[in-house]
Parts: sequence; structure tokens; C-alpha cells
Amino acid sequence: MYEELKKITAELKPQMIDFCQRLLHIPALSGEEKGVADLYIAEMEKLGYDEIFRDEWGNVVGIINGQLPGPSVMFNGHLDHVDTGDYAEWGGYDPYGGIIDVNKMFNQDMTGEEEVEVIHGRAAADVKGGGATMVYAGAALIALKKAGYKMKGRLIFTMTVLEEPAEMLGMLKLYNETFPAKGLSADVCISCEATSLKLYLGHRGRVEIQVTVSGVTSHGSAPWLGINAVNSATKFIDRVEEVVEAEKCVDPELGKSSIALTIISCTPGSMCIVPDRCNITYDRRFTPVETVEGCIAQIQRVIDEISAQDKNFRAEVKIGAVTRTSYTGKSELMQNKKEGWKLDKDHAVTKACAKALEAVGQEVKYGYWDFGTDLPVTAVHHKIPSLGYSPMQEYYCHRPVDKVRIDYMEKALSGYVSIFMQLSEMDKGDFKL
Repeated sequence: MYEELKKITAELKPQMIDFCQRLLHIPALSGEEKGVADLYIAEMEKLGYDEIFRDEWGNVVGIINGQLPGPSVMFNGHLDHVDTGDYAEWGGYDPYGGIIDVNKMFNQDMTGEEEVEVIHGRAAADVKGGGATMVYAGAALIALKKAGYKMKGRLIFTMTVLEEPAEMLGMLKLYNETFPAKGLSADVCISCEATSLKLYLGHRGRVEIQVTVSGVTSHGSAPWLGINAVNSATKFIDRVEEVVEAEKCVDPELGKSSIALTIISCTPGSMCIVPDRCNITYDRRFTPVETVEGCIAQIQRVIDEISAQDKNFRAEVKIGAVTRTSYTGKSELMQNKKEGWKLDKDHAVTKACAKALEAVGQEVKYGYWDFGTDLPVTAVHHKIPSLGYSPMQEYYCHRPVDKVRIDYMEKALSGYVSIFMQLSEMDKGDFKL
């Protein structure tokens, strides 16, 4: 079977590369993913997926059914990408060109650079390179079925909308609404977010914390008649830094919890007026043993502590929220939060994925994302073993050097198929967290 897989992946490689280039030609900013969604659907129809649909939020799903009973393996990525930024920073490459050339790329461990064939373009590393590879992993499974391989279980390929804004709207709607309506569920989830062909087993959580410190306006010529909200905020800001540092949690793989003040503004914001509001936004990162609620409570404790010492200090804290609208026209107010999670190296799913990579001649290495993904929906909310494996490299994400190694895509093509085959042999009980 693995000899047949080598032959099939070699035949599919040119089509996979061409598909990736075509994906890169189409802009897909968050909320504007229709063109790319249409292309994924058309490609899966051409390749012969058993079932293909778009849900009401714009998420794309393709299904390949095995001939024998077995688990449902979910391959997952997202449709959207971030803005290109200034074209002048792209070194002459068109962000939507999908150009192929030989270029310097880091090796797997980022210990040195190599001259390799690459595809350039916005989202090549996040996540069109991985998405194209996953689609063609499905094509390889279809080819194996035609060659006589008795496939167990089901592959559910999913691409979600609005991942980049970080509230996980697309993934939440896909798993909480679309899957139940379609009678679908997953036993395991594999993400194509950038991992450099390593198995990525978790990331810290994130919550956007908004604090409003209140004061009283007065004329700038008589500041003693008012309460300057910005002056009040300075003691709060210093105390928050002290408390988070003193109470930080440290995970041996994911690192420590942290807080970063990212936005600060005041109102009315006019000459000769003492400001009565200071608005502060924090990016709070936390380990899996912490919670969103705990992060908010920590800030509230600081507010209560300062309020007890200063009768003029008033402040409120809340989770940042924004209304997101899908390209299908559906909208919802979403809190900006996601949990931290980690899958153990000794879990049966991790071991099966490691065995799968070894079977296709790949060295097994592990890692953890610095950034966040949509996987808390499966890993935390639904207790489904989840991890990442991808040809893309985290270093190139969101940057004007956005590109993906073609040799890594070729390896990941066989890697994805092997991972599916290993996972499809597992018993349902092996997927429990």
C-alpha cells in the first residue's frame, strides 16, 4: 500500500502545486473568502469527493467515505488570510502572484537556510499551502480506494471562515451548528496550520481584555477641578504588570502566561480638556491550567485593590467583543477569546501520528505554536484529540516573505495520507482525552 502511495503522490504533485498557485491568485481577506471557497469546492468536485457542501456561514466541507466502518478524521484549515501590507516590502513578488522559484528558506529546525523550490504569495504559509496539500491527500485516498485499498472510516475536510480575527466564529459555527444538522462528528482533528512537518501539540490561550478607567473632565487650565483618567490609569497599568508577573503560570512546553498592553486612548481627547476616560486594551496569553474567567477576575482584583486605596479611582473590565460578518451575510457578536490546550505526547493519537510519519520515512519531531488556532473548539469545547501537521513554517506567516517549500508540500501529502490511515485503524475508545 505504501509503495502504491508513493506512486500516487508523485502523480498528484503537479496538480497539487497548480491548485496552490490558483488559490494564491485569489484574495481572501476575512469576511471576503467566497472566491477561495468556490475554488476549494470546484477542486473537490473535480477530484471526486463523495460529498461537498458550503454551510450558511460560508465554511466549506468535503467528505470521503470509507468502505468499512471506522472513525471520522477531520482535516481542518481556514479560508481567510491577513492583509498583504505594503507591496513595496514584498521584494518584487506579487502577493497574489503564486510565483514559483528557487529561494532561501529555513530548514525544519530554523538552524540554517537552504536553497529550495518555493511558492510565493499571501497565505502560502497561512494556510493555502497546507489547505492545497490536504485536499490532495483526499485525492490520494480516492486513488488508493480505486486501486483496491479498503478504506476505513471517513475523512472530513473542513475550511472555515473568519479564523484570522481570532474569535473562532467559523469553527464554532461549523462544529456547534453545521455538524449536528448534518449528522456529522469527528473523533480526531488534524490542523494544517504551520508546523514545519512537525507534530504540534498545543498553544496558549488568548483573551482580549478591555479596561475603562473613569475620571472627571475639567478645563486644562484648572486640572485640580477634575480627575485625570490617564493619570489614574498609570498606577493601574503598573500594578497589572506586577500582579500578572507575580502570579504567572509556566508550562514546560508552551511557556509562561503574559500580558501586553496593545492599545491605549483617552476621551474627549481635545486640547484644554482633562480626559475623563482612559481606554486600555490588553492581549492576555495564558496556559491550559488557566481560564478566561480567571484572567478577568485577576484584573478585577487589581481594580478592587486600587479602589480601596483611592476613592477617586473607578474602572471597569470586560472581554473585548466585535460583530463579525461572513461573506454569506450572516453576523454575530463575538467575544475575542480562546482557550489554551495541549495534547500529551503519550496519547494514543499522538503515537499513531508519529507512527504514520515514520511509515513514510519522516523523522518525528514535536512542537507547539506561538500563535493561536481554531483548535480550542475541538480540543477544549468538545474534548476531541487535536494536533497540527503541515508543510508550512510559522516563521513566514503574516509577513511579506510569505512562502511555502514545495518539497515540504510533497512530504506532507504522503504524511497526511499516512496519518489518516493510521488513525482510521484505531478503536473509538482510543480517542478519549
